[in-house]
Amino acid sequence: MNMTKNDSDNALVDSTAEAIRAQIMSGEIPIGAQLGQAELAKTLGVSRTPVREALRQLQAGGLIDIVPNRGAVVRVPVPWEVREAYEVRAELEGLACERAVDYITDRTLDELREANQTLREAQSNPTTEDAPSATTPANDRFHLLIHQAAGNERLAKVIGELNSNYPRNVSALVLQDNSRHREDNIREHERIVEALAAGDKETARNEMRAHVLNAGEQLARWYERRSDTVYKG
Repeated sequence: MNMTKNDSDNALVDSTAEAIRAQIMSGEIPIGAQLGQAELAKTLGVSRTPVREALRQLQAGGLIDIVPNRGAVVRVPVPWEVREAYEVRAELEGLACERAVDYITDRTLDELREANQTLREAQSNPTTEDAPSATTPANDRFHLLIHQAAGNERLAKVIGELNSNYPRNVSALVLQDNSRHREDNIREHERIVEALAAGDKETARNEMRAHVLNAGEQLARWYERRSDTVYKG
């Protein structure tokens, strides 16, 4: 089937939006940053037209805002929105953890422990340049392994969509900024693995739910501290 010009244009807008989204989610384009159409077009090797349409798409998705006298900027999530999203995520991840008890294997348990060990090693030197880049994939892998073990693709997809609303590097920065939260994060992971290994569904669900709620509260507070200053200057 031949692609029409409209199909081609739409595909270019979608790919452009995804490229910008990826840079925002990785932190390459930080929260509060201005998104200049000309600069993005040059960086992505496209004209300004697909960039303009891509920014509209990202605005509709809530990832960017249009600010008077500044244009498009990466949106700073409102703390109450973060808390609401993580309240929903906590219930879903708790369900995934409960389901995973029936399907978890010794190999997956070992992989969970390895991911947590990676977190422990990276967080022992949280101020190093590589710390955020190491903690983000390790933390994401820990949760993804449980989502996969739960054996429900729709459940995993919905959790993934909730996570996609918040740049992943910010979660690493939250850990980097708070030594108590770093320690709690690792211990909470350990208790989750222990419950999974013991086949204790209730504890597995409760531990994961509490873990996600705690992470959401720390993230909301991080945004709260920055929301008043990120647009200044």
